[in-house]
Amino acid sequence: MVQISFMDSSWVWLLLYFTCNLTLTLHNKIILALYNFPYPWTLTAVHTLCGTIGSYLCLRSGSFTVTSLGERESAVIAGFSILYTINIAISNVSLNLVTIPFHQVVRAMTPVFTVILSVMLLQKHQSVMTYVSLIPVVMGVAFATYGDYSYTTMGFFLTIFGTVLAALKTVLTNRILVGRLKLHPLDLLLRMSPLAFVQTVFYAYLTGELSQVRSFAATEMTWSVAFALLINGIIAFLLNVVSFTANKKTSALTMTVAGNVKQVLSILLAVVIFGLKIGQLHLAGIALTLAGGAWYTTVELSEKKQQSTLPLHVPSKGQQ
Repeated sequence: MVQISFMDSSWVWLLLYFTCNLTLTLHNKIILALYNFPYPWTLTAVHTLCGTIGSYLCLRSGSFTVTSLGERESAVIAGFSILYTINIAISNVSLNLVTIPFHQVVRAMTPVFTVILSVMLLQKHQSVMTYVSLIPVVMGVAFATYGDYSYTTMGFFLTIFGTVLAALKTVLTNRILVGRLKLHPLDLLLRMSPLAFVQTVFYAYLTGELSQVRSFAATEMTWSVAFALLINGIIAFLLNVVSFTANKKTSALTMTVAGNVKQVLSILLAVVIFGLKIGQLHLAGIALTLAGGAWYTTVELSEKKQQSTLPLHVPSKGQQ
């Protein structure tokens, strides 16, 4: 019998994904609130820079080896980095045109778009029970984030577009990691991060944020702020590694379901840590999402168990 090590378990990596994701979410709030650093593009640049440095140090330590890629494969990675940056850009722009509850409820539809894209691009179908288990996961987030659903026409379309891009990014990440390329998660991060860093800094320059950051650095930057940004970047690097690894060991759909569950867990943490006041409908939505996530997990485990116990077909002499 083949022994599976603890770190080979997909559920261990999903647990690490939740931990790193929630930690980064809380630390981002600390950066924005306590340190008054409202520069999302610069913060993303810090993340991608730390991803570049971290993955390079892992390469030097022998944690992974770089896969040799041709021009076509390298172009795919470059395109993926652009998708990564545009996805952030669309999300940030749309947030200024819609209310946060509307933005969250539309982003909760990511699993649905992931299913559609998986069928269209990869011809990958799931069971009926898997599709049904997505309903409480999506509806639960809608209830948990219920509020003012105000939006402009442009904001509506940009939010939908950003959600499609988020689903596409997750599907393509899984394809790059388990498809023909079969890149190591750190290899993908090493190739993507420098490109995303340059693109993010360029966008910060175009939006005028870079000049604001220079002014902040000259007047308000302290060692404590710099240290907080460094810690934030390190957490983001760990999240990228864990997220890519979890995506490789599970599926794109599982990652989007995990994203919805993480969304309601963030609300729970905000209640506990920041004293956020929520109503009974929000609590019901949180419970529904968590129950839906558990249902989805049960269905996935059951189907994987059935697949692993299917007998191998041995052709008879007449079929040979």
